[in-house]
Amino acid sequence: MTNIRSIPQKVKDTFQRLTLLTGAEAAVALEQSRALVVGLGGVGSWAAEALVRSGIGGISLVDSDFVCETNINRQVQATGSTVGRLKTEALEERLKDINPDCRIKAFPRVFSKETADYFDIPGADYVIDAIDTLPCKLDLIEAALSSGKRLYSSMGMALKLDPTLIKTADVWESSGCPLARLVREGLRKRKVDGHFTVVYSTERLKRPGGPVEYCNGKVINGSAVTVTATAGMVLASLVIRDICSRYAP
Repeated sequence: MTNIRSIPQKVKDTFQRLTLLTGAEAAVALEQSRALVVGLGGVGSWAAEALVRSGIGGISLVDSDFVCETNINRQVQATGSTVGRLKTEALEERLKDINPDCRIKAFPRVFSKETADYFDIPGADYVIDAIDTLPCKLDLIEAALSSGKRLYSSMGMALKLDPTLIKTADVWESSGCPLARLVREGLRKRKVDGHFTVVYSTERLKRPGGPVEYCNGKVINGSAVTVTATAGMVLASLVIRDICSRYAP
């Protein structure tokens, strides 16, 4: 049994409250783990922060976008002072302030089938998918499954106000989520039949009346931090609980 003294002093002090729940062995395992978080929007940014606040030893951040004013309502790195900066850069700076010992890699580029090798999926213990664009999402899922990595994937969290309706299930067993249905259809077309856990919601809100908002030709759906952040926290919790399940005190 690993003793609490085997945890580096700074990590032990910072993450003492979580270690009291998980036990020392799980805390050490978390410190030795690396997560790859792809998509740093309203879901992925909170998942990344929750993991760093929980003592994960390494994290890779993937997103090609820049912080804009409309991100402030739901993305953890989005503030008035970070508007115009790369999301990866702003979040890396914030996470280093939380835990300077965390090994952080920032990748300000798009994940796709063509760029997949750049992100070292085989070197990660966990892959968190928080991508909005369906083709790139399918590319990441396929790459993670083929690498045999533990994958947790967020489904659609826009047009929702009730975080208590968020659920987890195997992708093939989820229901009531339009994006999850599209993901299943896409995986079948690619002949991918692997299993992984998705975080999804059964809530279906109609768009309010009035003109439809567009950005670069795409419809912009409303979203609430209370929902997106909850989904991100659930994703991080899946990682933490998976580690704890193998190192029960």
